[in-house]
Parts: sequence; C-alpha cells; structure tokens
Amino acid sequence: MPENVIQNSAQLQSPVKKTSKLANIYKFRELGLLAFIVILSLAVQLRNPSFLSGENINDMITNTAILSILALGMMLVLVTRGIDLSIGSTIAFSGMIVAQAVSANQNLNPFVVILLGIVIGMACGAVNGILIAKVGLLPIIATLAMMNIYRGVTFKISGGEWISSYQMPESFVSIATGKTFGINNLIVIAIVIYLLFYYLINHTRTGRQIYAVGSNPDSAKVSGIKEGRILLLVYTIMGGFAGLSGVLWVSKFASAQGDTASGYELTVIAACILGGVSIAGGSGKISGIILGSVLLGILNNALPLLNVSPFWQTGIQGLIILVAVIINTLVKRGVDRNNLMRRKI
Repeated sequence: MPENVIQNSAQLQSPVKKTSKLANIYKFRELGLLAFIVILSLAVQLRNPSFLSGENINDMITNTAILSILALGMMLVLVTRGIDLSIGSTIAFSGMIVAQAVSANQNLNPFVVILLGIVIGMACGAVNGILIAKVGLLPIIATLAMMNIYRGVTFKISGGEWISSYQMPESFVSIATGKTFGINNLIVIAIVIYLLFYYLINHTRTGRQIYAVGSNPDSAKVSGIKEGRILLLVYTIMGGFAGLSGVLWVSKFASAQGDTASGYELTVIAACILGGVSIAGGSGKISGIILGSVLLGILNNALPLLNVSPFWQTGIQGLIILVAVIINTLVKRGVDRNNLMRRKI
C-alpha cells in the first residue's frame, strides 16, 4: 500500500480515537459527579433521616424540574459559545402577562395559557438571537441589555403590583400543582421536554449543526452551515423554555411580581457548568445537565435541613461550582496535552 494512503488512513482514524477518548473522559466525569451526589445524599441522611423520605425526594424533584428545563436551553446557548443573561427577566415578563390574562379571564384554557407563555418567551429569545446573529452584538452584551429591558417592561405593565393566588383560577394553579398518572405535572412536562430534546440533539441534522457551530465556527461556515440561523434558533428555544418556565413558576408559587426569578440565570448557568458543559463551546450532554440540576436541587434542599445559614448556603454553592470549573479545566488541559504529545510531526 502506498505511503501516502497509509498516512491518510491514519489521519482519518485519529478523529475517531479522539472522540472516543473524550467520550470516556465525559463518562468518567459524570460518574464522578454521580458518586459525589450519592455520597452527599448519604451524608445528609445521616444528619437528618427525613432527607431521603419519599415525600422529600418528590419535593426535590418537583422543585428541580423548572431548573432542569431552563438548563437544557442554556446548554445549547453555551454549546454555541454564547450566554443568555435575560432568562430570569423573561420568566418574570412571561409570568406577569400570563397571570394578568388568567386573572382577567378565569375560564382561559390551561393549554392556551402554556402556549401563550411559550410564544412570549420565544419572541424575547428571538430578539436576543437577532441582536447576536444579525446585528453582531456579543451575547453577554445583548442579553444583559435585554435583561434590564424585559425586567423594566415587567414592572411597567404590572404597575409595581403583585398578582396573588386569590386572583388566579384553580385550573391555572393546577398546571404546576396537579398530577398526571400520579406524577406531578412539572415532572411530566420536564420528562417530555427531555425526550424531545434528546431526539433533537442526537438524531437530527440541526442538533449536529448546533455542536458544529460551537466546536469550530470557521469550519462550520466552510461546510455550509448557516451560523446566524443556528444562533437565532438556539436563542429562540432558550426564550421558549424561559417563557414556559414563567407559566410554571407563577402557577407553582401562585404569585406574579416584577422581581420574579431575579438572578436565577446564574443558577441555571451553574447547573450547566456542574454538568460539564464547556463555556468555551462545543461540548455538553443531557445526562450531565440532569446531574448538575439534581446536585443543585439537593444542595437547596439539604442545606436548610442541616440548619446551615442562608449566607453560608450561597457560599457553599459557589465553592462547589468553583471546584467543578477547576476540574473541568484540568481535564480539558490534560486532553489537549495528550493529543499534542500524540500528534505526528
């Protein structure tokens, strides 16, 4: 066999080997995160026997459902090397409009309410996408500006007033508090979204293009992928999830106010980082998102049970996030160094 053919064959095989190594590293990292979750749960159980009770576990999963939905959308944004700081404001904006709608029309169908929230969120996300993909603003600048705009509009349309539970019909409140086949609706909605999302990422051309744009934008352009269209799609999906979460949030807490979900975007980003999503783009898995969301859910539930001060709770969460980022950085640096040493000169 000619020498150049052998070299070309080796070059074609090397990406496959690299992908396999990365997959093994991601699997190892996820197993480590799972082990940490198990150890943490057992440790908390020893201090408070009610932690692993069926009722408390159900509460943890229910409380984590909205976070996990938002983390899916944020994963796509981070995969494309972007960020969305406006989702907390979008939640408040969507939730306020929906709350006003159901308080004015008590007979409004719950499915129409959910659709309304999603459409509002998608519109907000599309504005972000246009500013980033068409105007050319940096994601952090565009979404930071829209974060303040959406929040300001929310306060304006609400007149600074709250909409409380007594103004909302039972059909609306039951969206988040009701059950389907004995399972809380929030959990059911999250499961359905995760299944659809899994199909999008792993079995569609669009899913592959999203990762291609994040991995290497220049190569993606050369291969014919329209980066602007992908970015617009990603931010619109993120907005749709935020709009849906606004409906679920107001339904769950039976209250709509101007400062709803203030700062929540940082919690969502933290869940993604803990789940192994790279801020540099190009990598992220649904299984990691689930684990990252579950870990934050456990911390939010366990620390109060252990009578930890609220001020320390924030500090502990920040420390865990910092450790996760450091580990991810060291793992990536090790992979890059290993690939460099194996590269033929």
